[in-house]
Amino acid sequence: MMIHGSAAYDILVILGPTATGKTVLAAHLAASLNGEVISADSRQVYRGMDIGTGKDQEDYVVNGVTIPVHLTDIADAGYQYNVYEYKRDFWEVMAALRARGKFPVLCGGSGLYIEAVLQDYHLIEVPLNEALRATLKGKSLEELTSILKTIKPKLHNITDIVNEKRAIRAIEIEEYYLRQHDYSLPPAVTRSSGPSGTQSLHPMITGIRFDVDTRRRRITHRLHQRLNNGMIEEVDQLLRSGIAPEALTYYGLEYKFITLYLTGELSLKEMTEKLNIAIHQFAKRQMTWFRKMERQGTLIHWIDGNLPLEEKVKEVIRKLEG
Repeated sequence: MMIHGSAAYDILVILGPTATGKTVLAAHLAASLNGEVISADSRQVYRGMDIGTGKDQEDYVVNGVTIPVHLTDIADAGYQYNVYEYKRDFWEVMAALRARGKFPVLCGGSGLYIEAVLQDYHLIEVPLNEALRATLKGKSLEELTSILKTIKPKLHNITDIVNEKRAIRAIEIEEYYLRQHDYSLPPAVTRSSGPSGTQSLHPMITGIRFDVDTRRRRITHRLHQRLNNGMIEEVDQLLRSGIAPEALTYYGLEYKFITLYLTGELSLKEMTEKLNIAIHQFAKRQMTWFRKMERQGTLIHWIDGNLPLEEKVKEVIRKLEG
């Protein structure tokens, strides 16, 4: 399905920082466009991680009908899914949607995942380097971060240095690309040539934004809501399932800070305050990424998050139809 206006679009993208209402808007747009939603969230791919990753299933129900969503619940908790796999899986979903005549609505806040498909990043899997890992074993996170910065002074992703395991993998990736002589893109990306061949996309990209104060209120409200709705119990169940506490750090802020609470390193009050601050900082980093996309030539049509849902849907459809 193509939407024709001043341009022909074959995919709609809904992006924005956390807690801006992307999912519910994407679902309503999909309902209006005979479409289905494709998640662009790097954490919602994991089964058993529902509350902490924001899988608000009720958001996909529009007029009593559940809108299908793809690329959620496709990997086990404990596995480290990556952008290489995401791009592969995205194109499998796209092929299926096109075959059924469904319009894709890509929705999420993971800027790297969105850019990987929109800019047609050329990706490869970086193999394990056991010899390198042996030399790094036992080093502190501070030491590993220093090593990583000597290889690549400008770190693209702060999550590469949240724990020793991720820092070692980041060094491994950077060492690999050093041998490949390509530093144009973040780790896991070799080169971007823009849309090409059968994997070209013609997207209409819409962003949702609020003023800073409103965004902060929404983030804090949602955090307390999720804590009251079982997010702590969800993390506790993951720990009981055998996932090591240090491994849960990989899966984002909620899992990191709640694990610290459950292991006795933080009080409930300390955990809540620190997690709230960290999510606000994360939202700022998301907006920085989206502004970087704009500086590099990506056109994002921003809409006011305070508008009623019905008006948002109408505004986006007007832009799609030109």
